[in-house]
Amino acid sequence: MAQSVTGPRFSRAILIRMLLLAAVAVGLIAWKLEFLRQIYFRDQLGTVGWVINGAIVLLFLVGIARMVRNLVRYDQEEVALRDFGANLRLDLPDPTEGLSAERLITQRYRTLADLAGRGARIDHSALAASQVAALSTENSFPKFVNNVLILTGVFGTILSLSIALIGASDMLGSANATGMSTVIQGMSTALSTTMTAIVCYLYFGYFYLKLTDAQTRLVSSLEHVTATILVPRFQPSPEALSAGFADLLRSARDLLSRLDQSHALLAQAGDHLHSVLYAQRGDSEGMRRSLARIEALLREGFRLPEPPAK
Repeated sequence: MAQSVTGPRFSRAILIRMLLLAAVAVGLIAWKLEFLRQIYFRDQLGTVGWVINGAIVLLFLVGIARMVRNLVRYDQEEVALRDFGANLRLDLPDPTEGLSAERLITQRYRTLADLAGRGARIDHSALAASQVAALSTENSFPKFVNNVLILTGVFGTILSLSIALIGASDMLGSANATGMSTVIQGMSTALSTTMTAIVCYLYFGYFYLKLTDAQTRLVSSLEHVTATILVPRFQPSPEALSAGFADLLRSARDLLSRLDQSHALLAQAGDHLHSVLYAQRGDSEGMRRSLARIEALLREGFRLPEPPAK
C-alpha cells in the first residue's frame, strides 16, 4: 500500500499547527496588551475604526471556521482511506466494511462496482475530474476570504486617511482642536486597520495554502488507490486482457492436442475391437462346424434318426 494511503494524517497536523499558532498569537497579545489597547481603544475617538476592525476580524473568523470544517472533513477522509487499505490487506469481500457511506472512497468503490456490474466502461479521468471539481467548490469561500481580507485593510487605511485629511483641512481652515483630534483619529484608525488586516491575512493565507495542500494530497491518495487497486479489480487493463486471451489460446491449443491424441486412441481401439470381433466370428464359425460334426458322430454311433428338415 502506498505511503499516501497509510501515512500520517496530514490534515490533523495542520489543525494542530493552527491551534499552536493561535496560542502563540494570544500570548503575544497578552504580552503587548497595553500597546494594543493604546492603538485600538484609547486613540479610537470614533466608531469608524471599531467597525472596520470588527468587520475584518469577523470575516477572518468566519473564514477560519469554514477552513477548520474542511480540514476536519479531510482528516476523516484520510482515516477512511487508511481503514480501506487495512480492509484490503485483510482481504475482506467488501473493503468498505465499517466505513461511512459519505466517505469519498466508499462512494468511489460503489460507483466502480455499479459500472462494472452494468458492463460499462470505467473512465478514470472523468471520475477524477469530477471529484476535483466537487472538492474545489468547498474551498470557494476560504478563497474569497483570502483574496478579500487584505483589501479590507487597504479600504480601512484609505478611509482613515481620508478622515485624517478632512481633519487637516478643518485645522487649516480654522485654528481649533477638533481638526487635530480628527487627524489623530484618522491616523490611528489607519494604523489599526492596517495591522489587523496584515496579521489576519498572514495567518489566514498560510493556512489557506495548507488547506489546498491537504485537498491535493487527499485527491492524490484517492486517485492512486483508484488507479492501482480499484480499476484493475473491476476492469482489467488491455495488457491483462491480452495476456488472458493468450493464456486462453494456449489452453485451447493444448485441449485440441489432447483431443487429437484421444481421437487416435479411439481409432486404435476401434481397429482392435474390429479385429477382436472378426477373430471371434471366425472362432464361432469353427465351433459351429465342430459341434455339427460331433452331433453327426453321435447320431451315427447311437443310430439316431436324422432331425426333420426345417
